[in-house]
Amino acid sequence: MRTGLIGTKIGSSSYFSDDGSVVPVTLVKVDECIVSGLKTKEKDGYFAVQLASIDKNSKNPNINKPQKKLFSNLNTLPKKVVKEFRVIEENLLEIGSVINVDHFEKEQKIDVTGISIGKGFAGAMKRHNFGGLRASHGVSASHRSHGSTGNCQDPGRVFKGKKMAGHMGNVKVTKQNLKIVDIDVSNNLVVIKGSVPGKKNTTVFIKDAIKVKK
Repeated sequence: MRTGLIGTKIGSSSYFSDDGSVVPVTLVKVDECIVSGLKTKEKDGYFAVQLASIDKNSKNPNINKPQKKLFSNLNTLPKKVVKEFRVIEENLLEIGSVINVDHFEKEQKIDVTGISIGKGFAGAMKRHNFGGLRASHGVSASHRSHGSTGNCQDPGRVFKGKKMAGHMGNVKVTKQNLKIVDIDVSNNLVVIKGSVPGKKNTTVFIKDAIKVKK
């Protein structure tokens, strides 16, 4: 288990492979990820690498004192995103070292985590793929409702976690076993087959796939 990377989703595109076939891809830009801290078993109870990436806006930095001290010790500009990645002891890195897109390889399987696009308040058919009520025979003006949600006298309540209408999206989502189609080192881009959680300019976290044969 080794560290991942912090990236920014650029958008969707098409990738033409060597045999002429077209693959739908997502472009993720990875700025330099600086190792800003380490977690050890003796001090913190686990091993992890803390990365910092994506420069903050110089006009409105909003930097607190601990962050000022952290980035001044690293001799770098203040970063917007600081993220920990669990690692094994052998994969701990030195503080101040820099990781780029060449951390990953072409054709590698990865997991990508991001915040999904918010859909607002959604009904049960859109949110949970319910079939809705019948289109005729007594159903009046409630064809897309979810129907009954509770029981009769016993237990006489709606169970927690019941699938109902409500806020959809804007939650942390991880897509697993995505494939890296290409890596553009000169432009710091990772070309990933398929879709990635979030909208454009969303911060995403890329790491090695955990459900793949080593």
